[in-house]
Amino acid sequence: MYVIAEIQGQQFKIEKGMKLFVHHIKNVEDGANVEFERVLLSDNDGKVVVGTPTIKGAKVVCEVKNALVKGDKVLVFHKKRRKGHRKLNGHRQQFTELLVTDVVA
Repeated sequence: MYVIAEIQGQQFKIEKGMKLFVHHIKNVEDGANVEFERVLLSDNDGKVVVGTPTIKGAKVVCEVKNALVKGDKVLVFHKKRRKGHRKLNGHRQQFTELLVTDVVA
């Protein structure tokens, strides 16, 4: 069984026991339970239910494993040819690590 749910503006294919890295969720602590109710699609052994736009009563329950995880560093390089202009910026995205404990469809 899997569901497709929207978390922090992104859609994820979720199964029970999965580990997810979602955009940073503010005001959560390690070990806290978080529920997401925007379930868009559910598949239970071939029986597919599509929401309009969401499925009523469906939710995903997750446990926060790590509230703040930094992603890999992304380097952004700007250059203007023949002008001698070069600029290098770096960025590390912040994520929250979740463990899916229950999927209710």
